[in-house]
Amino acid sequence: MTALASGAPPAEQTRTADPPGPLEAFLRDARLDDAETTALWAAMGDATRGGRRMRPALARAAYAAFGGTHTAAVEHVGDAIELLHAAFVMHDDVIDNDQVRRGRPNVAGTFTSRGLAAGAGASAAQGYGRAAGILAGDLALVAATRLVATTPAPPATVARLLTLLDDAVTESAAGELRDVRFALGVDDPTLADVLAVGELKTAAYSFCLPLCAGGILAGVDDATVASLDRLGRLLGIAFQLHDDLLGVFGDERATGKSTLSDLREGKLTVLVAHARTTAVWPRLARHVGDPDLTVAAARQARRLLESSGSRRFVEDLVHRHLDAAHAEAHRAGLPDDALAGVASLIDHRGWAA
Repeated sequence: MTALASGAPPAEQTRTADPPGPLEAFLRDARLDDAETTALWAAMGDATRGGRRMRPALARAAYAAFGGTHTAAVEHVGDAIELLHAAFVMHDDVIDNDQVRRGRPNVAGTFTSRGLAAGAGASAAQGYGRAAGILAGDLALVAATRLVATTPAPPATVARLLTLLDDAVTESAAGELRDVRFALGVDDPTLADVLAVGELKTAAYSFCLPLCAGGILAGVDDATVASLDRLGRLLGIAFQLHDDLLGVFGDERATGKSTLSDLREGKLTVLVAHARTTAVWPRLARHVGDPDLTVAAARQARRLLESSGSRRFVEDLVHRHLDAAHAEAHRAGLPDDALAGVASLIDHRGWAA
């Protein structure tokens, strides 16, 4: 079947070099009239290289499982979803004031450095970087929409895909805004509230969108699309929960993800939301959101998260969502091995010893 069904993550099957991003075709065809535009497109192209390419793999898996044979169409939509991901990432970096992604400067970071090199002050250069990040995200979002609209498929199918895209963007925006509001510290979110953010921010476009798009391209009915949507939500939540665990308990050498940043930022994950309901919270609270958190203090925070049962709670929640996902996949008509690759991304590799 597809890379997803092989039991190995897509990333491990192509880990020779970062493949070109889906913006490469646009870069080849774009009319670049000045140095600024050229630099912006170059930074955007760099931002879309690498990554696990999980979303196109999910679309291909669903498409093949339901008998799809027009590979050009599903590859076309897979590129569109990757461009949508790039747009969200570039905007998210601006929201979070991040200058680096995957160990290298992102669009905002590239243009901040460009501003500094031109002689601008730090504040002005950062404003220039933020503007570039916003504009790059806008361009990628429009490019993603254009790709979906020009999918080589019947008009009725393209219309269904555009509705799907619109729904995914709407949900993702709602999830991002809720997440930013939680950071204000003015609300008291419940576990259900935090789970809902993960569903909106991660599941809606990274899992539901590609699975449903693959099904729609293969010609499945609305009931099957609804089942694929439920499957995507279950997988997306499991993936986000697992990623949150790695953000605190992972092995940085294996994951490339810091085990200090989430705690230092005071990120309201399900792990933290559960801990807030336990007796350890008064001792743990001083470590969550401490921008100067030390390695030793982080070690203490991990011990508290384990003794409180919060780590076990989230691990169990991951497995419950995965079990439910496999049951939903069966109901949707997907073969038993269709989710093997996704499950292999949500396993115990990457845990600290």
